[in-house]
Amino acid sequence: MPFFCSRNIKMKIQEGRVSIQEGVVIGKGDNHSLEADIFLPPMKAKNRPAVLFVHGGGWMEGDRSQLRGYAILLGRLGFVCMCNSYRLSNEAIWPAQIQDVNCAIRYLRAHAEELGIDPSRIGISGNSAGAHLSLMAAAKQYDKTFEGEGGNQNASSEVKAVCAIYPPTTIRQLKMANPLENAFLLLMGEDAIKEEYDKASPMNYVSKDFPPCLLIHGSKDRVVRLKDSTSFYEKLKEYNRPASLHIFSEEEHAFDGKSDYGRAVADLQALFFRKYL
Repeated sequence: MPFFCSRNIKMKIQEGRVSIQEGVVIGKGDNHSLEADIFLPPMKAKNRPAVLFVHGGGWMEGDRSQLRGYAILLGRLGFVCMCNSYRLSNEAIWPAQIQDVNCAIRYLRAHAEELGIDPSRIGISGNSAGAHLSLMAAAKQYDKTFEGEGGNQNASSEVKAVCAIYPPTTIRQLKMANPLENAFLLLMGEDAIKEEYDKASPMNYVSKDFPPCLLIHGSKDRVVRLKDSTSFYEKLKEYNRPASLHIFSEEEHAFDGKSDYGRAVADLQALFFRKYL
């Protein structure tokens, strides 16, 4: 059963059901453990591509079940998928969140053989705050403390391609915002200085070796500015990096929560990751 076809790229839905391993412990810290759900395609195989899905929620809420639909849809196409948890800003401030995401990537690479993954074909996708974390995970040459010590330290946290859906690409110090409503402040902590905000901003990591990137945004997004995606795309093109930008007309934040739009976004993700993983 064909899923879609573009040029030389053809994908077929695999017969059978995606199997799900829930609540897998993928990393541990002094006072926390990290869990994830792993989605395995119906057919057993080796050297498959893998995609980590990182949930949104302003870094302060949400959980790994948020992007479960994407993991199942891509799992049916032969991708090994993981939906991970990470410490929220009410549990720990930055850089705990990116440390936990990097820990999840390292887990996939360290367990590549048993999961049937090609360790060189790992991608990442996220929505909103998860999109910010996905872009940060794709960055090169960031602060070594962003790796954390959650486990599998000998494995690399590098990803080969990244999809960011309505991502905040610049973490901003908002002077006039209500502190209780300022997600940036809650993420960074009251003592963070501008340099730390800059280090947490994906916009400052675009370079000649940034991996292929897919950006998706709604034109009427009032939570994360469309400019965050368009400016990031323009900077990627300045460095001649492979990049795609899809703007959904008249749509607001989290528009892909509607089933038809969610499937359209899944199609874009599948085509992109099939090409670049």
